[in-house]
Amino acid sequence: MQQDIKHYRCYINGEWLDSAIREKIEVEDPANNTVFATVTACTTEDVQYALETSEKAGFEWKLLPAQSRANYIYAIADRLKLEREHFAKLLVHEQGKTYMEALGEVDDTIRYMTYGAEAARRIQGAVFPSDNANERLTIYKVPYGVTVALCAFNYPLALIGRKLGPALATGNTIILKPHELTPTTASEFCRLVAEAGLPKGVVNMVSAKSVEVASLLVESPITKLISLTGSTNAGRAMYRAAANNITGLILELGGKAPFIVCADADVDKAVEAAVISRYANCGQVCICNEMVMVDEKIADEFTDKLVQRVKQIKTGNPFDSTINMGPNVSTKGLERVDQLVKDNIAEGAELVLGGKRPQGAEFERGNWYEPTVLTNVKNGDATTKHELFAPVLPIMKVSGFEEAMAYSNAREEGLSAYLYSNDYRTHQKAIDQLEVGTIFINKHIVGYIQGYHSGHKTSGTGGEDGVYGIEDHLQKRTIYLDYSE
Repeated sequence: MQQDIKHYRCYINGEWLDSAIREKIEVEDPANNTVFATVTACTTEDVQYALETSEKAGFEWKLLPAQSRANYIYAIADRLKLEREHFAKLLVHEQGKTYMEALGEVDDTIRYMTYGAEAARRIQGAVFPSDNANERLTIYKVPYGVTVALCAFNYPLALIGRKLGPALATGNTIILKPHELTPTTASEFCRLVAEAGLPKGVVNMVSAKSVEVASLLVESPITKLISLTGSTNAGRAMYRAAANNITGLILELGGKAPFIVCADADVDKAVEAAVISRYANCGQVCICNEMVMVDEKIADEFTDKLVQRVKQIKTGNPFDSTINMGPNVSTKGLERVDQLVKDNIAEGAELVLGGKRPQGAEFERGNWYEPTVLTNVKNGDATTKHELFAPVLPIMKVSGFEEAMAYSNAREEGLSAYLYSNDYRTHQKAIDQLEVGTIFINKHIVGYIQGYHSGHKTSGTGGEDGVYGIEDHLQKRTIYLDYSE
């Protein structure tokens, strides 16, 4: 029996768009590729309306006391707490992550928004001494204005909270554009926005089928700040789109994090961290462990233990509490990575685990892929060239930390890296010389809200989270005041 297909609408200026006269985006459940929902596809006229109403709302929104803005954010977060299970179930159907991972994403979303609300009272300017008597030199922090938030498919809800919290707290208005694979969560989130009573136009949400419609969002002179979580190619497109209007940019882009294991590392801890950091969310995390670089002195021991640990990962129904890995969200993405695995095997890599769709009736449909491990991988092989974003882990042997760091720094991107070593000198060398935005030293994948999530090189500009993420949503305004008679 086919389940009912629910329709979700877009939200502009406090109103839900009429879907009867617009196209619809079909949303598939990654576990079985069946369409479980549809979402309104906006037109260029809809997007223009979202831009204009967001700009209009901003004139009053930025003049509200910061704590008043924060109270609205708290009101949304409170409603999300009450509907935690509902949103987690929606995330499972839309994105494919396990129910436990989905509950964690809802909790993270609440934390992101709450942190933004808490920061509203802590926005700081500066006062400097003037060169002359009877003068004041002050620097204020002011919002950009209309912020376009482009969200990736791997964390459809958390990325909304991550962008909305700091944007609204600092006095910006926001237009949410979810990924076309995962737009239902954004629509449901806007229901909470409406229930919280935010002024019309402060939060708008659009989804789109065509590039033309989406391009209008980022190319419009009304847009003053673009916040994108996506691929490096998407980031390059944003740079071009922002060029004419010199629009502000916060870009969190692709990565290829090396997981470096030195000869002096605690092998058991490194193995556990490597597995957690690779296979979380089916490998669909931008800061995931994308490739292990292990010292040749301990490579065999490390690999044997890692393979045994990966065998413990259970793939299946994401709602089953005994399952710890669901399907990949994207059919095309999975086909791409499967080809990379095949190419790497042709290059001489050894497939020691996985590399195919799991067997069984429940896996006949859907975007399923076994947890995969490749050994005898060389730098420059297919699985080391490209971001995988899938449950595939290539393992390379290296002569030591220096070689691993050289491989890492030679790459064009620089989002994150992992290092397992008990030598404090190696720690310091990594801090000084690894060209990435985040380094996990003797630590598995994590993201604290008070940290700063940013990339170096082609992995982005600006960032999110913490006090620096708040700062990235503010411009500075310098005031010279002469009060002499």
